[in-house]
Amino acid sequence: MANWIPYPTTLSGETVELISLERKHFAELELAARDKKIWEFYPFDCSNSETFQNYYNLGLTEREKGTQFPFVVFHKQDKKLIGSTRYLDVQPKHRKLEIGFTWLQPAYWATEVNLECKLLLLTHCFETLNAVRVQLKTDENNKRSQKAISKIGAQYEGILRNDMLRDDGTNRNSAYFSIIDKEWAEKKLMLKELYLKKKPV
Repeated sequence: MANWIPYPTTLSGETVELISLERKHFAELELAARDKKIWEFYPFDCSNSETFQNYYNLGLTEREKGTQFPFVVFHKQDKKLIGSTRYLDVQPKHRKLEIGFTWLQPAYWATEVNLECKLLLLTHCFETLNAVRVQLKTDENNKRSQKAISKIGAQYEGILRNDMLRDDGTNRNSAYFSIIDKEWAEKKLMLKELYLKKKPV
């Protein structure tokens, strides 16, 4: 059976292009991931080269299995890779998946980039894959991320306690959010408006 998300898949917007992760991207992406601020609330630290290699090799392996689909974030005007995102926990039988493992270089935080990434990913989920549920989650202590997820219109569902183990052995509680198919038309209009407001003239 073919994977739900065909490889390669590229999602193209005005500001960024989400390109299927390839091994040739690793060197540039690893350099982009060096700032430790990026990984403050992650269960792992991909500013460490070995950790980066492990998690990005895993992304390619899981894509083969059909359970993940990693992208790199290419900034069109700046002509460089500025981050990464992926579909996780891909479940075609239940027509649901998660958008996660999203990070951007701090210079692009609070810009139009994350909004357009989410608009591209969600549009693909609901309008191409015909998903019925898209989930997002973040560390319960990561208030910046929770605010960003709420801003795109995702509904807060609660805290899952001891949801993940960090690499240092401590437990992470996760805040869960979702958007479902019947909400998408309204959320899409809102996301487009937010993106246009943020986009430099």
